[in-house]
Amino acid sequence: MGPTLNRLADAAARAVGYCLLPRVIALSFLPLFIAGGLAFGFMFFFWESAIDAVRATLEQWSVVEASLAFLDRMGLPQFRSVLAPLVLMAMLVPAVMAIALLAVGLIMTPVIVKLVVRRRFPGLEARRGGSALVGVFAAVGATLAALLMLVASLPFLFIPPLVLILPPLIWGWLTYKVFSYDVLAEHASAEERIALRRQHRWPLLGIGVCCGYLGAAPALIFSLNAAALFLAPFLILVSVWLYTWVFCFATAWFAHYTLAALAAQRGTAELVIE
Repeated sequence: MGPTLNRLADAAARAVGYCLLPRVIALSFLPLFIAGGLAFGFMFFFWESAIDAVRATLEQWSVVEASLAFLDRMGLPQFRSVLAPLVLMAMLVPAVMAIALLAVGLIMTPVIVKLVVRRRFPGLEARRGGSALVGVFAAVGATLAALLMLVASLPFLFIPPLVLILPPLIWGWLTYKVFSYDVLAEHASAEERIALRRQHRWPLLGIGVCCGYLGAAPALIFSLNAAALFLAPFLILVSVWLYTWVFCFATAWFAHYTLAALAAQRGTAELVIE
């Protein structure tokens, strides 16, 4: 492997270890409670009415009705009953994923960055080139842009190869935009942060895309079997838990890689071999 791949692999291995620290495990329950509570509350109070609304909307679309009639003739009438729940889940899962990402960015990223600095870079100067408030606005803006891109890509998701490419790429881009800012906000100056993100753009995007593919795993729970819809309230909580850990791993991976790059850029010797 080349130097960049070695640094990426080292940062990934360290990130796994940090995700297993008791403090990080305990803290991971907060995003789980926030995103999971919102999702479960929506499903408890609005699930049936939301399905009825989606079904009524779909029935007004002649293309959808023609497709369902064709499936009826092909001996697949059961698809009609699961279409509305599937569409609703397709809308709910990205929203839950976005909430989990924002919650991890707000709650866990500062803690993980402090752990990485204290353990590996104890002398790294904090030049505070970013702020939490700017990070929140940037994260919300990037999240809305990603959700719009997901909506715009819906017609292409019926093409088998694209359904495996577009959503992970969009989530990978969002993960890159959010965490590459947050992990450097405290310790890098604005100039250093811009230079690092420009110099390491492709490795950082690679981290984001890898995490995007990991984040796509919970959605497969619902696509493997339509019967999973009957367990939707339970499975959505499982999905939130998986999203929390994916984004926890992502922020730790970004922190180890970017802070090591920052220390190398400054020519300092803060690295402490654990």
